[in-house]
Amino acid sequence: MKKVLAIGYWLLAVGVTPASAQHLLSLDSCRAMALRNNKQIGVQQLKQDIAANLRKSARTKYLPHVSAIGSYQFTSEEISILNNEQKSNLSNLGTNALPALSGLGGGVQNVMGQLGNMLGQLGAPVEAIQQMGAHVQQSLTQGATNMAGLLDTEGQKIVDAFRTDTRHIFAGSVLVTQPVFLGGSIVALNKLADLNEDFAANSASIRRQSVIYSTDQAYWQVVSLKNKKRLAESYLELIKKFDSDVQRMIEEGVATRSEGLSVSVKVNEAEMTLQRVNDGLVLSKMLLCQMVGLPMDEQITLADEDSENLAVVTLQPQLDVAQAIENRPELKMLGNTVDMSKQATKILKAGNLPQVALMGGYAVSNPNVMNGFEKKFGGFWNVGLLVRVPLWNWGDVAYKVRASKGATAIANLELEEAREKIELQVNQNTFKVDEANKRLTMAQSGIEKAEENLRTANLGFKEGVIAPTVVMEAQTAWLQAQSQLIDAQIAVKLSQVELNKALGTLY
Repeated sequence: MKKVLAIGYWLLAVGVTPASAQHLLSLDSCRAMALRNNKQIGVQQLKQDIAANLRKSARTKYLPHVSAIGSYQFTSEEISILNNEQKSNLSNLGTNALPALSGLGGGVQNVMGQLGNMLGQLGAPVEAIQQMGAHVQQSLTQGATNMAGLLDTEGQKIVDAFRTDTRHIFAGSVLVTQPVFLGGSIVALNKLADLNEDFAANSASIRRQSVIYSTDQAYWQVVSLKNKKRLAESYLELIKKFDSDVQRMIEEGVATRSEGLSVSVKVNEAEMTLQRVNDGLVLSKMLLCQMVGLPMDEQITLADEDSENLAVVTLQPQLDVAQAIENRPELKMLGNTVDMSKQATKILKAGNLPQVALMGGYAVSNPNVMNGFEKKFGGFWNVGLLVRVPLWNWGDVAYKVRASKGATAIANLELEEAREKIELQVNQNTFKVDEANKRLTMAQSGIEKAEENLRTANLGFKEGVIAPTVVMEAQTAWLQAQSQLIDAQIAVKLSQVELNKALGTLY
């Protein structure tokens, strides 16, 4: 038993109690946690990252682009430089020339015969001359045959040399392209990317202000209900004490049973009111926990919920429409839309302007024609200038430009309309702040009167000169005055938040 008590004292000493286990949250911490937890804030951050990457991508359009291309092609037939007749003539070059060579041998034989006759008349041996002629003829015939075979072989080599063998074609190239002038489309594209990044940032700002506004509403709703719970508990305690006094008076015979029942009904109403406030407080805390990313059954305590006086600072609102127009992210987004539409129009107009680009690279192929047709890779460098001039497109670009200008006009009208609405909103919220300040002043004045009325009623009741119903009316008036004070204080807080949101200064 002593050990259990010792552990209990130690827990109390270190402050580990159910109350201390609760999360103590201020308005600023709730805002920060809600901004971290909100999924749409994460979506907006991703959209900003996307816009930043698109801007970086647009910058690359100024730089040269390098690409590599490779291909393989199989064809059923190869390219032939020589026709079939030329191939046949070259392959049979010696065979076709053999008759002419044989005729040359016959002519030599006739010459040798004539020479033999002449030498025979001079006394030379005819038989020897005839043998020499036959030997010469045989040598010429054999030489013609050999020459024909040699010419056929060389002709076939020529045919083979002219064979392209282009059934299997391998090709590849590295191409470098540098834009020089594309009608101003690259400049417009980069400006469009910058505007898109601003648009994403303004959209994130809108979402951020919306989350802060919703968080403030939930926070002050919890504070309001906690104060009303405390008020309901005080009223219940007050009415129960009054009920006890009335019951004693009934026993003494100075009050009627009907008056006692009326007081009992008020007690029941006070208990039901307290129960409704408790339920509302639980639900409001669940909503706030969900917004800030805590489990919905988490026990939380707000920094302002136990304060009897909310320390409301009444500010004299000043109408400043110019500040709202300058700061509101909604107007900035619409302005971005107008500018983006103008840049889109410039990009479309570039379709009717000349486009100039430098090109260069290195190309290889197999077979290649660098040194005849060779079955190996060969390549060459190349540099060129590409100029594209649109001549006729049936007005396609002109129609698109007109449509884009129409979109720009729509965006301008929406921008003007938004400015008018924001001006009205600033005026309304300025009036609401002023009205909330007046309401708070009247509520504070009403509290003093209600407390004095309740004091005199209780005093008259004790003296026996005031009926219980009058006291209950005074108590009800006091309850309403206290409730109105709480509502007025919360209204001042929320009206200031709404005005800051309208001015675009809610951060």
